Amino acid sequence: MKLYDTGIFLLNGSEIIADNADAAAKLAAKGITADKAEAARGTMAYNILKAHNTSGNMEKLQIKFDKMTSHDITFVGIIQTARASGLEKFPIPYVLTNCHNSLCAVGGTINEDDHMFGLTCAKKYGGAYVPPHQAVIHQYAREMLAEGGGMILGSDSHTRYGALGTMAMGEGGPELVKQLLSQTYDINMPGVIAIHMTGAPVPGVGPQDVALAIIGEVFKNGYVNNKVMEFVGPGVASMSADFRIGVDVMTTETTCLSSIWVTDEKIQEWYDIHGRSEAYKELKPAEVAYYDGCVEIDLSAIRPMIAMPFHPSNTYTIEELKANLMDILDDVEKKALVSLDGQVDFTLKDKVINGQLYVEQGIIAGCAGGGFENICAAADILDGKYIGADEFTLSVYPASTPVYMELMKNGAAMKILQSGGIMKTAFCGPCFGAGDTPANNAFSIRHSTRNFPNREGSKLQNGQIASVALMDARSIAATAANKGFLTSATEMDCEIKTPKYFFDADIYANRVFDSHGVADPSVEIKFGPNIKDWPDMSPLPENMFLKVVSEIHDPVTTTDELIPSGETSSYRSNPLGLAEFTLSRKDPAYVGRAKEVQKGQKAIESDSCPGEALPEFRPIIHKVQEQYPDVERDNIGIGSTIFAVKPGDGSAREQAASCQKVLGGWANIANEYATKRYRSNLINWGMVPFLIPSGDLPFTNGDYIFIPAIRKAIEDKLTEIPAYVVSEEEMKPFTLQLGELTDRERQIILKGCLINYNRV
Repeated sequence: MKLYDTGIFLLNGSEIIADNADAAAKLAAKGITADKAEAARGTMAYNILKAHNTSGNMEKLQIKFDKMTSHDITFVGIIQTARASGLEKFPIPYVLTNCHNSLCAVGGTINEDDHMFGLTCAKKYGGAYVPPHQAVIHQYAREMLAEGGGMILGSDSHTRYGALGTMAMGEGGPELVKQLLSQTYDINMPGVIAIHMTGAPVPGVGPQDVALAIIGEVFKNGYVNNKVMEFVGPGVASMSADFRIGVDVMTTETTCLSSIWVTDEKIQEWYDIHGRSEAYKELKPAEVAYYDGCVEIDLSAIRPMIAMPFHPSNTYTIEELKANLMDILDDVEKKALVSLDGQVDFTLKDKVINGQLYVEQGIIAGCAGGGFENICAAADILDGKYIGADEFTLSVYPASTPVYMELMKNGAAMKILQSGGIMKTAFCGPCFGAGDTPANNAFSIRHSTRNFPNREGSKLQNGQIASVALMDARSIAATAANKGFLTSATEMDCEIKTPKYFFDADIYANRVFDSHGVADPSVEIKFGPNIKDWPDMSPLPENMFLKVVSEIHDPVTTTDELIPSGETSSYRSNPLGLAEFTLSRKDPAYVGRAKEVQKGQKAIESDSCPGEALPEFRPIIHKVQEQYPDVERDNIGIGSTIFAVKPGDGSAREQAASCQKVLGGWANIANEYATKRYRSNLINWGMVPFLIPSGDLPFTNGDYIFIPAIRKAIEDKLTEIPAYVVSEEEMKPFTLQLGELTDRERQIILKGCLINYNRV
């Protein structure tokens, strides 16, 4: 795999000419003028974005999406926010799926209450509702929503349908709210990176292997961060539609903005099979297209991969892992000291038996692993074999009921069941920590999307620890056939077939509620007792006091660490209830500290003295008033902030930001933000996304920061904002930085949140 350190010209979708000193001459020899600006308009990404841009300026995009989709962790908060802002009707097709809290096994009635909320909202506002266990969000979107040249926005980070010719983006809930209110998705024109593929995958190598190989190369260096990955080259044709989809969904783990692929007869066949032939569109770059970078991949050189705990980028070939087993396990232990903060003893070395690594669990599931061909391949490998009667277990979750039905018809499900594996319904739980939680100290291999700490469902705060490695379904099946001893699919002597898929749409036609865009205002929304409105939020004050209440120095902080996934998702319709879990796995004292600071702001809002509610604040404001005598209760705000080196990797869920906000958070301070979507979530909840250069911090946990004239600084579009670290004795000046903000984003921050911005 090769990463270019320059941009490239791509000729006829296959020939690469690096943008270096020789480029003009090489192009001229072919009769081509090296016009980068013109050639940049030849990418598929540029043309799809242009077709959806409403600004008239391709440098400053204002995108309107064709369709949207959400699941039952996110749609309640989205619709509640839109309702508070005057929602009357869904202006574009909006599909509400129920694949995350579908077990309804935690918290009494609250999960099914959310589902009934979703069904009644689909009826009232003119949307579609997919009942629990019918399909995971992204499989339904592929089967029923994707279309060539279209754009879909989803409130889940793995909203990726590029292999089908749809540019899809996963964002926090407020960005979907904007679309529901007929507003736009505002971004600068992103860079576009060519993912140029040659060759063909060897037998036993699956889509997860290709995806992990890419992630391992591009995540740490940020090569595709917030850019569009455009898959091109002759190697694309070697992969089936299902294979491409399996690679595409994992592009989220590179931190790219979106993805798009060339389309061909195999994608046309996909649409034909699904009864939507009209949705197909041929996509390819222009004869001359310019890309901001290029990842060159020889598919034939990729071998079965494994992403060891605790990140999808911690990748090795399975062959490499076996050859250097103890050294790599030692490295995993060192990474665990960072990821787990030394809270528990962690080792995988006790899994080594006679030189082989033993695992206790295998999972093939969700939008990444639950595809038809993945499960058929696993069934072929397991045919006539048995997983044994020891600790190892195997669970397989088809991504949709139509896929499950076909697996039963063609016998693949029977092969898995005969082996000792278990077939389950469409459910995202194993991917985010709400299903198939292994035993304490157990090791799970999963064809799913993430292997962050606690994504397997254990609770670090209770002394429980299990861990996950990501692998392809084929090698998981090979390991299962070897009764739990880690095995690559290329080590197995068996034929992996690719049976034809037959899609039966009747289950959706008879079970999915689809209003076809017709709203019924007479429908009463069903509110369960756990569904709460967002609390009132104050506008940005003239002058701001921030107390640092958590300081995180990990290289990257995931959204799972900011607000845990798993069983806490049941409380995501209750903003204050969910906020109690904020940073609970990373900094359990955070909630108490934030609430204490919030007392000062609540006192201001009730015309009381903040110093009485928060005695530690008295000497702080007195010190500030020595230099700023006009600063007083009527023109200040008091809030909390966290510092993290690089927060926001992972999920799109807005609650990673909103939970801080409802606890009185006014800002984050970081060296950089891991993803655009987390920074957008901060902004949409009225939190200022400050930046500070890496190096020595001017403050520490527990310090107060005073930012004079913060409101005017935002209004005046300042990018460097003066601030002070304040103690009883002194005020130490330093500078906070603020990256680029659109005019709308500034107004949202000034108003205090998106709800306030839109409220009539």
